[in-house]
Amino acid sequence: MKKKIMGITAGRKNSNSEILLKEALLYCQEAGAEVTMINLRDYNIIDCTGCTVCTHGMSQGKNLGCTLDQRDDKKEIMEVMLEQDGVIFSAPTYDLMATATMARFLQRSLSYETAFLESINAIEHRDRVGGLIAVGGSTRSWQSMALETLQAGMFTTDIKVVDMYLATRVPAPAQCLLHDDMIARAREVGENVMKAVNTTPEERTWLGDPNMGWCPNCHSNALILGEEQWDGLHFPIECQVCGAGGTLEKTDNNKWEFVIQEDGLCRDRTTVEGRAHHLVEIGHTQGGFYTEENKAIVNSKIGKYKELNFPSIETNKSE
Repeated sequence: MKKKIMGITAGRKNSNSEILLKEALLYCQEAGAEVTMINLRDYNIIDCTGCTVCTHGMSQGKNLGCTLDQRDDKKEIMEVMLEQDGVIFSAPTYDLMATATMARFLQRSLSYETAFLESINAIEHRDRVGGLIAVGGSTRSWQSMALETLQAGMFTTDIKVVDMYLATRVPAPAQCLLHDDMIARAREVGENVMKAVNTTPEERTWLGDPNMGWCPNCHSNALILGEEQWDGLHFPIECQVCGAGGTLEKTDNNKWEFVIQEDGLCRDRTTVEGRAHHLVEIGHTQGGFYTEENKAIVNSKIGKYKELNFPSIETNKSE
C-alpha cells in the first residue's frame, strides 16, 4: 500500500515556501508516495474564538468538536490530514514567526487532539511523521521563532517531526531558485520524511542535523528560565517548545549545552503522556471555574465591562 504524504503551505503561489515544499513532495512522489498538497491561501480558515467548548467536552470525556467546523474549511482539511502517514509544512517568516495564515490553521487544531480522539475510539491510531520548512529574507536572527512556531503546532495531532529546514536570505519571490543548495536541502526533507514513514514507529528518530538547536529532544533553538508549574513542578531551564527540563552546563570545549535532567521529559509535549498532564491541568482549571459560586461572582462583575465602550475605528471596508 502506498504511503500518504501531504504538503501544507501558507506562502504566495509559486514562490519560495511553495517551491521548496513542492521539491520535498516531488521526492516523496518519486519514492512511491501518494501525494496531496494544499495552499492555505486557497481556503477559508476562521480564527479560534477561545470558546473552550472542545476542551470543556474533553474534560468530561466527550467529543464536541469545534463550533466553527460548519463555517469554514478546517474540518474537511483535517479529515484528509489525519489519514496521512506524513505531513510537510512550509511557511514564510513574518516578524520572527511563521505567517499568521499558518498559525491560524494550526491553532484551530485543539478539537482534533488525536490522543483524546483515539482514547474514545473516534479515530484510529496512526503514527504520523512531519517535516518543517520555514523561509525568510534574513538570517536566523530575524527568523528566530519561525520553525519553533511550526513545531508548536504539531503536538495536538501527534506529528513526530523528523527534519526541519530554515531557508534564509531569500526575500524576493522565487529567489530560492538561485540557490541549488536550498532546493537540494528541501528535497532532503522529503527524503527524510519517506525514510521515517518506511521505518517502524518504534525505530523512528530525528533525521535532520544532529547538532541542530539547543534541545536534544526536539531540536528547537529556544530555551526559557523555568517557573513553577500549576502542580508545583519546576525545572531550572525549559525547552520553550517541547517542555523538556534541565540545566545549562559548560562542556569540555568551553561551550554551553542544555542537559535534560533525569525526570526532564515527564512533561514532553511531543508525547501523548506529556500532553495528558496538560489535559489534567485544563480539567482542574475549568472544573474550578464552573462552580455556582464562581459563576455568580463573574456575573456580578461582568456588567461593568459589557457596558464600557471606547471609540473605535470605522473604515470603508468594514461596512
